[in-house]
Amino acid sequence: MSTAGDTARLTVAQALVRFLAAQHTERDGVRQRLIGATWGIFGHGNVAGIGQALVEYGGLMPFHQGRNEQAMVHAAVGYARQSRRLSAHAVTTSIGPGATNLTTGAALATINRLPVLLLPGDTFATRPADPVLQQLEVPYAGDVSVNDCLRPVSRWFDRITRPEALIPAALQAMRVLTDPADTGAVTLALPQDVQAEAYDWPARFFEERVWTVRRPSPDPHELAYAVRELSAARRPLIVAGGGVRYSAAEHALRALADATGIPVASTQAGKGALPHDHPADVGGIGHTGTATADALARTADLVLGVGTRWSDFTTASHTLFAAPDVRFLNLNIAPSDGHKMAGRTLIADARAALEALTESLQGHRVDPAYKAEYTHAKSDWESRVSAAYAAPDPGARPTQAQVLGALDALADGDDVLINAAGSLPGDLHKLWRARSAQQYHVEYGYSCMGYEIPAALGVQLADPGLRVWALVGDGTYLMMPTEIVTAVQEHLPVKVVILQNHGYASIGGLSESVGAERFGTAYRFRAPDGSYTGAPLPVDLGANAASLGMRVLRPKTVRDLREALADARESDVPTCVYAETETADTVSGVPPAQAWWDVPVAETASRPAAARAREQYDRQARSRRRHL
Repeated sequence: MSTAGDTARLTVAQALVRFLAAQHTERDGVRQRLIGATWGIFGHGNVAGIGQALVEYGGLMPFHQGRNEQAMVHAAVGYARQSRRLSAHAVTTSIGPGATNLTTGAALATINRLPVLLLPGDTFATRPADPVLQQLEVPYAGDVSVNDCLRPVSRWFDRITRPEALIPAALQAMRVLTDPADTGAVTLALPQDVQAEAYDWPARFFEERVWTVRRPSPDPHELAYAVRELSAARRPLIVAGGGVRYSAAEHALRALADATGIPVASTQAGKGALPHDHPADVGGIGHTGTATADALARTADLVLGVGTRWSDFTTASHTLFAAPDVRFLNLNIAPSDGHKMAGRTLIADARAALEALTESLQGHRVDPAYKAEYTHAKSDWESRVSAAYAAPDPGARPTQAQVLGALDALADGDDVLINAAGSLPGDLHKLWRARSAQQYHVEYGYSCMGYEIPAALGVQLADPGLRVWALVGDGTYLMMPTEIVTAVQEHLPVKVVILQNHGYASIGGLSESVGAERFGTAYRFRAPDGSYTGAPLPVDLGANAASLGMRVLRPKTVRDLREALADARESDVPTCVYAETETADTVSGVPPAQAWWDVPVAETASRPAAARAREQYDRQARSRRRHL
């Protein structure tokens, strides 16, 4: 161990890399590295600082070469989610556009409460030349740079304008990255001159440091109240959110459901908290939920939200929980989430509190008639899922639901499905039969197009033994296919399924429902009247994926699709399955939304479609309520 007087003369960037390599997390006695690797794209704002430091300490800090700054953050987020927030990645960029490209990824990380460390280069702190290349000149302030765009989407932000300022800033950054209630994107903006500046660092700064990820127990009074409420409830319902996964509380949730018979619905982030074949699992809840879960929500008298932040999709924009006397009890590690829906709080780690509830509720079970009700409803819904997955004609072009059905027939608990945007999140939430806690990976806090492919890399890096599937529509694919090159470079056998449906199918349907007549949502040539209603564009995204180095399979029929997916599943190289899907609404087979979603409609319009949509909107909006 070093003594108080020992120092090491290093640049700021070298010191930061050495510091990061020495940080660890520990939970339940298990220790792991906090910063597993650094992603980077180099330019003049970071090449001589962080770039040189990564060369200098290549044996300490693994490095991944990215192709797009936003995509690197998505890969880091995928890694952090798969690691249950106990390990994260860092991302380094140059100044200017490289730094601002981080903003979308940072917002996604912070909204989803997932840790990622951002290290954007910044303009000169000492200002030997002003302005420098890519510097934003702000008339009212000399200390603003484009990196200030990252402030509102970061849980912690600091700009390191002096070498010695790195020490407290780095420690604060680690605090936020490892805080289960306050994590997200952490930004340390690094002026390029400061990165390269030398300083005599205290040797203790580089010693191994372990950050304990806490499991706070519930307050006895809050726990006693929760037990009384659950014991008295006639129609209780548990809503499992992402906090169940991040706490590794799946077994504790299962034990509570086994002991009490309380049904468990799930948000997008919480799906898989119970496997689909568990008797108490009633599927997704909300606008994209199952008929079973939504019917239970409408009549529930007590709702126990576990690790959920109660987004508008979950609440069906505040129309779903309709019982006059419904009460909310929020088990959450974050007080800001615990107080939502005017709920009573149980502020604690999910696993610790669920275990305490199970112990305190010994001998209590829901009414057998209530259990029989949701068991029968679940069976009915499963029949609807099977019907959507069914393909009576194997020689026909597959529907999107039939693609999911073909995957469902192949997958086991070691397959991970990644999705974020388009019509797939709704279909997956309603239909997918999650077999393990890790299998269902849908980013729906930000619903960010382009997330899927880079996130697949992050998941594969976190657990190389998994079969990782990125499911994308053509619109999402065109947003961000660049990290295919990285998958090829790193020999990551991710599987990309591209569903070609010639446009933004999800937004097209929403556009129609709100009276916007699918305007600007199809990928088609212009018609003579100037609208995008001509023939489909002759794009070949499979050829594009092949040009980036992927092996590409091109099924034409349901039969071909089954063979292609089985082939891709066993492939040890990055493989793409490129399938054109049947888009006619009459053959999709997916049950419609089981609950409303509040998307405002034009209050006045001359076109009949918008007028009709507004009438429907007003009818639905009258059922909104504020929970007090």
